[in-house]
Amino acid sequence: MPIQTCIFDLGNVLFFFSHERMVQNIALASGASEQIVREFLFDGGFQEAIESGQLTEAQYHAEFESWSGQSMPIDDLRLAMGDIFELNAPMVPLLKDLRTAGVRLVLLSNTCVTHIEFIRRRWNVLDLFDDVTTSWEVGALKPDPRIYNSALVQAKCDVADCFFTDDIEDYVAQAVSMGIQAHIYQDALTTRQTLRSLGIELR
Repeated sequence: MPIQTCIFDLGNVLFFFSHERMVQNIALASGASEQIVREFLFDGGFQEAIESGQLTEAQYHAEFESWSGQSMPIDDLRLAMGDIFELNAPMVPLLKDLRTAGVRLVLLSNTCVTHIEFIRRRWNVLDLFDDVTTSWEVGALKPDPRIYNSALVQAKCDVADCFFTDDIEDYVAQAVSMGIQAHIYQDALTTRQTLRSLGIELR
């Protein structure tokens, strides 16, 4: 049986993004140094905490003000965090062709509410998906099997009939270990060719 559901990663698959740009944005908006911002996000573990659902946006905002000693409106922080994405445009026609072919689409991403909401406001790509499974909602980050299992529930087909692509090798390896037909993401054309080889009829 050909693939019934395609599960796609978000970052560097549907959208290119830059953590360094997030550091620069937050520093510029808050008045904190880039070093302080970088330490907060990564050394302090706060970006992982918001992406794994351990912190709400309000808690993250309060923690940043405390850490940096700077005061800033939460909406300014949301914008600085979110304005780091660039659409991977060649993926959009592939998603549309998959929908035309009757394939179910599920997003599986390590991300936070701030990033998802920013993307939804600026682009309509996520409207093409039947389900969006995120780490902050599940409370687990890839490669934790729990987030894959959550996406597989939404796939609504046998595991063997699911395709998954991600740019991170460890995340693909975890999917393969669970019986998903998973491949490292290279580009839209390669993904299209792979899906054709798996039995999906695409234009």
